[in-house]
Formats: sequence, structure tokens, C-alpha cells
Amino acid sequence: MSIERIIDKRTHDLGGGFVVGRVLPFHARRMVGPFIFFDHLGPLELAPGIPRELDVRPHPHIGLSTVTYLYSGQITHRDSLGFEQEIRPGEVNWMTAGRGITHSERLEYARTNGANMHGIQAWVALPVEDEETAPSFDHLEGADLPEWQEGGVRGRLIAGAVDGLRAATKVHSPTFYEHWQMEVGAQRSVTQSYSERAVYCATGEIEVDGTRLAAGQMAVLDGKSGGGIQALQPGQVMVLGGEPIGERYLL
Repeated sequence: MSIERIIDKRTHDLGGGFVVGRVLPFHARRMVGPFIFFDHLGPLELAPGIPRELDVRPHPHIGLSTVTYLYSGQITHRDSLGFEQEIRPGEVNWMTAGRGITHSERLEYARTNGANMHGIQAWVALPVEDEETAPSFDHLEGADLPEWQEGGVRGRLIAGAVDGLRAATKVHSPTFYEHWQMEVGAQRSVTQSYSERAVYCATGEIEVDGTRLAAGQMAVLDGKSGGGIQALQPGQVMVLGGEPIGERYLL
């Protein structure tokens, strides 16, 4: 079998009624490479004037990086280093907590204009030797991220290195993270350069090595075998993984 397991997203309330679909950690598969949390935000239609209770209030992190990537909508990031950054679709907010940082995520744009909020927030654990590194924040525009288009697939490399491309995002261990927009019938294979890999169907429907995957499901691949993907419907697919760095219990 080329698929180790399929994980369904589960409902998780971040507080104030902002509900996400949590995929990782899963009781039988806590991490994929360095990815320790993987949350699917929305799609959620927000009307102008939404209450501030929906904002993710200031909270601390240590020993990891948070990665925010949106398909639609906007989020305002603020942190204890003094950064304030609006993130828009196709951009990346990458915050490395290291020895400690506090941040909040606010829905200022939606509060004023209304918005369809839809995206992914992942947490990437740091290797033990980097857990006490100085905290930092990086924002990458869409133009800063390598893109390619081939056979009905438009891809963007969010972080790491794959297929001869390398993103400017600073990573601390072997990692790859991609966004594929797939047309119906499009086919592509996941890189076999990393020992832990997963495919998440955010919208639409795909087949992974002949197994159907609906929106909200992640297929964790078995080592470096397999990974052929075909789109049964147009959709958004996230491809991720890297090398294992040991399980973490992080904030």
C-alpha cells in the first residue's frame, strides 16, 4: 500500500466561535515531517461588523514556526516583536517562535468589508537545537514564491525545496510545502525526495494512488512509495512533508 492512512479533519474551536477543521495532530499520526499542526480555516462567509470575539486573541508560542496561507479573505497579524502585517491570498506569514513570542490574528478586513475566509494554518516544529533561537517574523508576497504550471496544475512552492525549486522562506529542517490548483483530469506525482509526505484535499475531489480523497481529508503516504494524484473535480490541494525531527508537545 502506498497510503499509510487517511485522516479526516475534526471540528476544533479556536475560541470565540472561530471554528477550524483540525487534521494534525492525529492520535495515530501526530506529525508529518516537521508539520505538527495542520488546521483548515473555513470556508466561512463573514458579514461586515463581525464581533471582535472572533479574533484570535494574543497568545504565546515556543519552539515552532506558524505558517498562514490563504485562498481567500485577509487576516491581520500582530506580534510582540512589533510586526503588524496583513496577509492576503497567495501570500505567506511565517512566524518563528523560537524561545518565545506572542501574537494575535485579527479579522479587521472582514469586519469592515465582509469576506469569505478560507485558508490553511500549519505549525512546523523546530529541531531541538533550534528551539531556543531568537523569534522572528517573515512575510512573503506571492511574487516571492516559486510558481509553475503544467498539465492542468498550477503550483506554488510555499516553503522548502522540491523539483529544483527553492522558496525564500526560512526553514530549519528538510521541509517542503506546496499549493496545487488542479483542473479536472489533471495528474501529477508528489516528490519522492522526502521520507514523510502527505496530501490534503482542501476543495474538490482527488484520487491518490487510486484512492478517493474528498475535501477535508489528508492521505499520509507510506514512505517514499507512490504519490500519484489525479483531480476528479477542480480543486485546491496541499502537498507537504519533510524529514522527521521527533515528536513535540508545543504551544
